[in-house]
Amino acid sequence: MNHEGSHPEAAQRREAEAKKGRPTPKRSQQESVRKQPLVNKDRKVANQKAKENTRKERDRARIGMMNGEEKYLTRRDKGPQRRYVRDYIDARFSIGELFIPAAILILVVAFTQPVQVQQYFTYAVWGLLALVILDGLVVNYILKGRLRAKFGTVERGLAFYAIMRSVQLRPLRMPKPQVKRRQYPS
Repeated sequence: MNHEGSHPEAAQRREAEAKKGRPTPKRSQQESVRKQPLVNKDRKVANQKAKENTRKERDRARIGMMNGEEKYLTRRDKGPQRRYVRDYIDARFSIGELFIPAAILILVVAFTQPVQVQQYFTYAVWGLLALVILDGLVVNYILKGRLRAKFGTVERGLAFYAIMRSVQLRPLRMPKPQVKRRQYPS
């Protein structure tokens, strides 16, 4: 009996192997070539380097933002008019800077003093709040005039930006103040 005649697939396989010059690999051999470890050591090292580079860039951006570098500022702080507002607010003393320390003092008084003393401090806080609002209106008026004189137009939202910056304690402002007190921008 002719084995080649009874199995036509075997004959075709031998014919194909002869054409390509090597035997067809077994499935198990092909699968073992395709399989790779879940975490390649090279990839692991590359990921660690990428994380380190990302961390360094984030630190650089944070430092740049704190120093007022335009490239690293957030959208809220970018632009020449906002820089002008920051410099103007940082150059002056605002009554709003007293608001946070006064609020902390009120909390301490509320827990340690009798009701009559608490009442006087409450009136003082309301008075301080009225002064902060008045100071904000004055700053808004002055800044709009200066911005129109320097830039021609005034961006939207600068009044709120200026007031919120003036209420913050000077050492806690972000970006950090770039001018000294009474060193107003031209």
